[in-house]
Amino acid sequence: MYNKYISLLLCACALTLGSCNDWLKEENPGSQNFDDFFLSGTVAIQTVNAAYTPLAWEYNNSYFSEWYFGDIASDDALKGGQDLADGADAYDIDNFKVNANNTICLDYYRAKYQGIARCNLALQQVAKMDPDDEMSQSRKDCLLGEAYYMRAFYYFQLVRIFGGVPLVDFVIDSSDRWQQPRATAEEVYQHIIDDLLHAEELLWNKSQYSAEDLGRATKGAAQAMLCKVYLYQKDYANAYTWGKKFVDEQYNTEYRLCNNYAENFTLAGENGPESVFEIQYMADPTSDFGEGFGFTRGTFTTVLTRPRWSKLPIGQVGWGWNHPTQNLFDEFEAGDARREYTIGQPDAESAQEIEVDYLGSVYHNRKTSYQEIDGSFPSIDHHSRSPLNYKLIRTSDVLLLYAEAALESGKDIDAAKWALEEVRSRARANSTAGALPAFPGYRGYSDNPADLRDAIRHERRVELGMEGHRWFDLVRWGIAYDVMDRDNGTYGRNESDEARAEMANFIKGKSELFPIPAEEINLNPMEQNPGY
Repeated sequence: MYNKYISLLLCACALTLGSCNDWLKEENPGSQNFDDFFLSGTVAIQTVNAAYTPLAWEYNNSYFSEWYFGDIASDDALKGGQDLADGADAYDIDNFKVNANNTICLDYYRAKYQGIARCNLALQQVAKMDPDDEMSQSRKDCLLGEAYYMRAFYYFQLVRIFGGVPLVDFVIDSSDRWQQPRATAEEVYQHIIDDLLHAEELLWNKSQYSAEDLGRATKGAAQAMLCKVYLYQKDYANAYTWGKKFVDEQYNTEYRLCNNYAENFTLAGENGPESVFEIQYMADPTSDFGEGFGFTRGTFTTVLTRPRWSKLPIGQVGWGWNHPTQNLFDEFEAGDARREYTIGQPDAESAQEIEVDYLGSVYHNRKTSYQEIDGSFPSIDHHSRSPLNYKLIRTSDVLLLYAEAALESGKDIDAAKWALEEVRSRARANSTAGALPAFPGYRGYSDNPADLRDAIRHERRVELGMEGHRWFDLVRWGIAYDVMDRDNGTYGRNESDEARAEMANFIKGKSELFPIPAEEINLNPMEQNPGY
């Protein structure tokens, strides 16, 4: 797995070769010469490995995992933590009070551009290299596909949080190339699509990788992302095309649904049959407090989201962030076992502890807190770090994207129902007998497109709950205000009085995006998002 063993190499590119006499004769002594360093297939592989690494970063000056936006900003979760004052920037994200000095936004933004810079380096240099004993032509093509995929993924992460951002698809090798204009969101999405189309042509299928390389980008991952990105663009015809391609070429051959839903969220289930793309972490006995980006290779998310129960021994107790809401709890149908594996609940004694309750929620995110199927909490090598991977794309996610595309494109209503039923049938097999009937036999649905749309959206919420998808779904569906607004939203007006007291109103045309960090605008002057 790419960052289970990676040694960062980019600093080595600064080394110059040759004797002192040769250096004195150089036209630009002391300058970098990339071509002198990129001479072997091993270096090419390591360079692409390095392009994955910023995806795993979660801490610099603040914690900045994507679930701060995907879960906490949404109706799925409250900030959590020790109290209201714990994590002021996360509190602002939770309550629509974010400003341009938010450190979570700043660190997230900068980490993604570090990843983009590494992808640009790989695409520039690996493309010029000749195959050798360590890198066949096929492997070289796949490496380039991985770099295209990762660049697209980093830009996708940026554009759906900040909107249009500067497009940089080259190595910045001089100070006069540092400042770049802000592109529109449409231009960024087109760049993402172009990169993903390149990636899909070049990447291998999952089965072509050796076991130690599982976790790399695959052809199936590129197809899944193309379906998703076209949905964000409301280009339903192309979304349907790529969703169908994934189903026809990948489903039940390269990927399938796990028999047991809970297996997806255990250490033993990492890179399993349902995993299309996930962030790779490993056990690490060190912490990176005060060290900045990428000092360790474990995840902070485990300790952040484990509950603050005093009954848990040292090495198992958490910090209580990302509390699932009662609203999410109530979204699950009676007998749906997915709720048990999504939302952790304290025992009666622990629930009385003052630090366990955050604005009326005593729940924790079971999917990221590194629990066994039986509910136990394994010890971790360092209290702040865990080896549990983070799922970014699962097969069930792709099936539901395909269902949405098939419905909204008008191309295949039966395919939409089929994909929805694939997900529900697995959940049904894991749940109480008689629970989770097929569409339309639940929640008062009738067999019409409007109710099928609601059913697919409901299924995305319960199937993917607390996996960082919900906020982005609400925004791309255009219903974030209708759900989230404190006074008029179906969630906002029904949340607990304690939580509502902290909320600001959702402002249409502003709150769908987060502000471009002020420090970045100072370095690279560009227009701020509306309202900030």
